[in-house]
Amino acid sequence: MTGAVASVRAWRARPELMAAGALVFALAVYLIPLGTLGAWAFRDRGGFTLAHFARLLAEDAYHDAFVTTFRTAGITTLACVLLGYPLAYLMATTGPRARALIAAAVMVPFWTSVLARSLAWVILLGRRGVVNEWLLSLGAIEQPLPLLFNSLGVQIGMVHVLLPFMILPVWSVLARIDPGLPLAARSLGAGPARAFLHVVLPLSMPGLFAGMTLVFMLAVGFYITPALLGGPNDLTIATLIEMVVRDLLDWSFGAVLSLVLLVVVGAFFALGAMLAGADRITGAEARE
Repeated sequence: MTGAVASVRAWRARPELMAAGALVFALAVYLIPLGTLGAWAFRDRGGFTLAHFARLLAEDAYHDAFVTTFRTAGITTLACVLLGYPLAYLMATTGPRARALIAAAVMVPFWTSVLARSLAWVILLGRRGVVNEWLLSLGAIEQPLPLLFNSLGVQIGMVHVLLPFMILPVWSVLARIDPGLPLAARSLGAGPARAFLHVVLPLSMPGLFAGMTLVFMLAVGFYITPALLGGPNDLTIATLIEMVVRDLLDWSFGAVLSLVLLVVVGAFFALGAMLAGADRITGAEARE
């Protein structure tokens, strides 16, 4: 027992060993793959080349994939804000029992596989799915609605998957707001709506920006849900990378698309870090 304690103390007395372990892990998991990706992107049979980037800029089909990706991510982020902020506000202001029920409703789907949730929407939204059969039985529609294999299906599936990433950061900030502040505003003559707009909403903006950053970054790189629920007009960057690498076997151009996607996600993370703080986005703030 004494020897084990001594070995632990010796490890703690040499923090450079821990730093070296973290450095080796980062090198193996992040730096080497990124370096390989960069080498593929700038390499051709004749050596160094920028032809793959010129091809990306020249082809309109690739531009359409980027536009579709950003449009889908933007709509998903907006829908998550409209749905997630009220739920987060309700969690922060309701009683413990209701808060636990809402948190369970948010977290239980969050722990379920993304593939399983996307396939569930295929069952629900198909032409003979639960939703269409229910509407037909009520006489609300005469023919099944096209709810699947289009942009609508993609948006529904992505909002369902990404909604917890909006609710949790907003709730963490709203829960820290002193409840006496809106009450003080009410006592000074402000109505409920004015107290919310001038007191609660400004104080919750860091959490809102953090949630928007997380949802948008994840939505930009989403693959499973658009591939399962989308149609031929819903080609995103992630599905384009999969097609280029698997079907065309063009590893160099796939690496170019991957690097561009990485730069876009990094840019939005930097923007979100300026607006909300990197600690809040990464969850480091909650661990302090």
